[in-house]
Amino acid sequence: MTIAILGPKGTFSCELAEKIRKEGEEILLFPTIRDVFTAVLEKNIRGIVPVENSEAGGVGETLDGLLQTECRITAEYYMPIRHFFVSKYKEEEISVIYTHPQSHEQCSIYLRNLKDLSLIHTSSNAKSAEYAESVPNSAAVTTKSAAKLYNLPVLKKDIQNSENNTTRFLEISSGHIFPDEPDKCSIVIIPKDNRPGLLYGILEIFARKKINLTRIESRPSKEGIGRYVFFIDFETDDGWQGAISELEAITGLKELGCYKKRSIKDNGY
Repeated sequence: MTIAILGPKGTFSCELAEKIRKEGEEILLFPTIRDVFTAVLEKNIRGIVPVENSEAGGVGETLDGLLQTECRITAEYYMPIRHFFVSKYKEEEISVIYTHPQSHEQCSIYLRNLKDLSLIHTSSNAKSAEYAESVPNSAAVTTKSAAKLYNLPVLKKDIQNSENNTTRFLEISSGHIFPDEPDKCSIVIIPKDNRPGLLYGILEIFARKKINLTRIESRPSKEGIGRYVFFIDFETDDGWQGAISELEAITGLKELGCYKKRSIKDNGY
């Protein structure tokens, strides 16, 4: 068994994979989320990708992968996210801080108070730690595992804006796996035309059937300015299958998967 994730070692995706991997399951690391989707399809393996954070919002590359490929969601995981400010240098010696853009946003309050320091964005939390290990007078916002990996002392822990900072990850597969009694379903609405009241008509169906929406997000359809698709997650209350049928009658729709909700306990990360 194999699981594909966004690498390198030391990322939150890697930490999650270590927590949920099955016995004997190999972890394959890929440089981009798009590469994870490709590996899942080509190798017929499962993958783990981040889809949204409670502070920074949705992950566009994951949403694009769900829209543009045949991967399907088979489970979701909620992982508490904790950030660490790390460096080999004393605070007064630091002149530059490396951080991933989403980590920057999630730790913006703490970083805003570090005046007169340059902030440089990186491709991952692990890469931030790598730079902090090699660049003189530098520090990083990173994960606890990356700090250990690069032997970087922790100057300040839990620097995230919110104590409840959480990232939602999706498990994806190359085929449609429909569990018994799913907790949630995800769809993307792809409007056939741009007309008044379309979004109202979509939401009215869920409201009338008393189905709870847990998330709705618009994304550019990439077919021209002002053209959007709508990602919707909802709980599988009574009537949800009928809602799908009604939606298909009035607009374009792609089912992304029905799945179980799972939580990841904070084990010191």
